[in-house]
Amino acid sequence: MAWAQVLIPADILMQNNTPQPTQQVLDLIGALKKRGINAEHEYSDGHKHVDIFIPDAKIYIEVDGLQHFTNPKRIISDFKRDHYSDTEGIPTLRITNQLVETHLDEIADAIAEVTRERLNK
Repeated sequence: MAWAQVLIPADILMQNNTPQPTQQVLDLIGALKKRGINAEHEYSDGHKHVDIFIPDAKIYIEVDGLQHFTNPKRIISDFKRDHYSDTEGIPTLRITNQLVETHLDEIADAIAEVTRERLNK
């Protein structure tokens, strides 16, 4: 008997267990807001949860730990999650916690510029 993949909407999974943003997510949101970028944290699109959503430019940002880059099963899972968003026209930018910790201003500047470019199209 083959197992079917069942997708449970993130809002149902997180109803009583809303994830708390990491310090890196909070730092990046703060840096984006200082640059005039409207960003929401712990956003659910009904299918999945994302760390940061920039609604005006329709960009998802995931601030990930090392397991997202070293665990093959996690990488495959992230590919599937990102593909779903891509088909909806919402790209996902993945950044490591360590990069946010060491290059916050550079990352926020780049994301702010990309956001403005997407808004001007």
